[in-house]
Amino acid sequence: MVARWVGGLALAVVVFAVPLESASANTLLLEEILTGGAPRGRAPGGFNGLFGGGSSSPVPRTTVNYSSAEPPGTIIINTAERRLYLVLGNGQALRYGIGVGRVGFTWAGRTRVIAKKEWPDWTPPKQMLRRRPDLPRFMKGGPDNPLGARAMYLGSTLFRIHGSNEPETIGQATSSGCFRLTNDDVIDLYGRVRVGAKVLVLR
Repeated sequence: MVARWVGGLALAVVVFAVPLESASANTLLLEEILTGGAPRGRAPGGFNGLFGGGSSSPVPRTTVNYSSAEPPGTIIINTAERRLYLVLGNGQALRYGIGVGRVGFTWAGRTRVIAKKEWPDWTPPKQMLRRRPDLPRFMKGGPDNPLGARAMYLGSTLFRIHGSNEPETIGQATSSGCFRLTNDDVIDLYGRVRVGAKVLVLR
C-alpha cells in the first residue's frame, strides 16, 4: 500500500510539473518524461512497478485469409489497423497485434529487414536524446531493455520491429515510430522472418 501511494505521488508530481498547454500535448510529453518513447514499464529509471508487465498479447496471433500480390515471407504492417501480417501464400497470412507510432511519428513505405538480433542492445537515437537528455546513451540487452527479446531492423531507418513486456500497448499508438509486439509474438515472428525480407508499411 505504501509503495503504491509513493508511486502515485511521484506520478502526480511529474504530471503537475508539465505545462498545461493542451491535454494531447501533456499526454505526449508525459509519455516522453516517463519513457523517452520506449515501451512503458521498461524505461530506464525503474518505472516497471508503476506500469506492470506481462507477455500475453490482447490480440492473439492467428492465421487469416489475406489476399496479397506480395511473395510469402513479406511483412505488411497496417498502421491504421495496428496489425502486422506475415504473408504465407495461398491467400493466407499470419496476423499479429502491434503497437504503432503515435501522432506525428507514423510513417509509410517499402523497406527490408537488414538485421535481426536477440536481446538487442539499445542506443537511443539523437532525436530522442534531444527530447530526453537524461536517457542513457547505451543500454545492454536484457529483460529491462526497451527493445525486448528480439528486434528486426528496417532498412536505413532508425525504426525496428521489436518486443515489449507491456501488452497493454499492443493495439495502441504510443511509440516513436517503431512497431512493437509482445515478447512472445516477436520471438515467434523472428523465427519465421529472414534477413532481406520485404516490409511494406501502410498508413
